[in-house]
Amino acid sequence: MTEWIDQALWCLDRHQPVVLISVASVRGSAPREAGAKMLVAADRQWLTVGGGNLEWQAVQRARAHLHDPTGKPDRWLEEMPLAAALGQCCGGLVHLLFEQLRESDRGWLEVAQDRLAHLEPFEREVGLGGPGVAPWVKLQAAGAAFHPANRFQASRLLDPADPLGCPVFTEPLQPDGLNIVVFGAGHVGHALVHVLETLPCRVTWVDAREELFPDCVAPNVTIEATDTPEAVIDEAPPQSCFLIMTHDHRLDQHLCEQLMRRNDVAYFGLIGSRTKWHKFQQRFAAKGIPPERYANILCPIGEPGIEGKQPAIIAVAVAAQLMRLRTQRAQRAAASHHPGPVSLIT
Repeated sequence: MTEWIDQALWCLDRHQPVVLISVASVRGSAPREAGAKMLVAADRQWLTVGGGNLEWQAVQRARAHLHDPTGKPDRWLEEMPLAAALGQCCGGLVHLLFEQLRESDRGWLEVAQDRLAHLEPFEREVGLGGPGVAPWVKLQAAGAAFHPANRFQASRLLDPADPLGCPVFTEPLQPDGLNIVVFGAGHVGHALVHVLETLPCRVTWVDAREELFPDCVAPNVTIEATDTPEAVIDEAPPQSCFLIMTHDHRLDQHLCEQLMRRNDVAYFGLIGSRTKWHKFQQRFAAKGIPPERYANILCPIGEPGIEGKQPAIIAVAVAAQLMRLRTQRAQRAAASHHPGPVSLIT
């Protein structure tokens, strides 16, 4: 997930000193993977590098730097032995990259935010500098770090043997791969979006009733208050996921019929009971729509085995189903390439 970029800019906009912490490398067992991040301010923190004593120690070191950065570099590495020094059962070795973000970092943060908004993958490279070499941060075209096998299994983003003689951290950044369109801002729609806004996905939330939307949503959620939802269907990128859960069964049916015109849908979910789905199939058949056109519609929706009609339970069941799809997609991408090294060392 890349919400750390939005949160970092939020802090800069409010002149709030903040340290970005990234898991740079992992050896053995650790609570989070390379690339995991958190942001630490004097009295607040966002995201997580794994919790426990590792995170507590990381937060204390970041805040000590914020309290007195005199004579210290803005970017530095810390080696964290999980068992020997931190008493955690994981037992691995983690390197953490600390970066105090300043106004001078706004440029690359805004460029990164813009590239992600335009669905453009890229890499961020951080050089820690050394004798005769100034530290740097730069964004560059996607390279070897984007090999699907590396991206799925990577344990290291840190190159300790860069030709310039200083450690270099290189991480792939890309838009969240799951694009989800939710039609309906009722109770279930609200509950579902509330869950999805915490997950690695992009959400478009559609309803004609503008007054039903909250005043504020997460950065990965876009509100479309429109009385022409068909246009949202037409404009959604290929392999999008669609959830139809409006307040009107006739509108649900209309949106289903519009969506059946597309043959590049990754997930097509319709809220309702088996009785509702049976009636919809009868209506589709009466209109001469071939059964194969609606064979992939999921109704009822949600991960099998999660039972309940409360909006929050439905939301969790649907989110689980979508996250399973995301995992399967990543596994297929990794399996489609020859196995490569699990390190992102250049």
